[in-house]
Amino acid sequence: MRLSSPGIPVFVAIALLIAPLALVAQGESNVVLGGTKNAELSDGASALTTGDPERGVELTLIGLKQARGTIERRAALSNLCAGYLMLEQLDEALRYCNEAIEVDELNWRVYNNRALIYVMKGEFELAEADLSRCDDLNPYGRATKVVRQLLAHAKDPVAPVITMDDRRGAPNVDEHAEPPL
Repeated sequence: MRLSSPGIPVFVAIALLIAPLALVAQGESNVVLGGTKNAELSDGASALTTGDPERGVELTLIGLKQARGTIERRAALSNLCAGYLMLEQLDEALRYCNEAIEVDELNWRVYNNRALIYVMKGEFELAEADLSRCDDLNPYGRATKVVRQLLAHAKDPVAPVITMDDRRGAPNVDEHAEPPL
């Protein structure tokens, strides 16, 4: 399943991915936007936040090579997970999500992004497991609720109800006329 598929509206998926990145200023994320001398990590996070995943991933990969310490490495891996997900490169996104979890198994946003990857790949049981982990780490996470809704829709899509009005194309019929034999 792709982000652009009818099952996952693009605006929902992009908002889901970018919104957590924007919370950095409030100290609610592992994304490095400032307070580091690693300019590539900061600029990469900014590019992701402004919706330029190509540039964000490019800069973050450079920043990862220059990462000093666990905090920068953790932020870079988390951002690459989100960035590749935004690019719909699911295997790369999954790789970086897994690496990010190895570094920090308490980062609920990585589990949330990985759950979305699993939803998009149709691996619903793995998505459920990651969403359960998100609930343990951040019980009231709005982003987790969105992914849970996407999972429910992917598992049991709601068929649109279409009502056709056949009367528009039908010839005018005199209701009082005798039916043809």
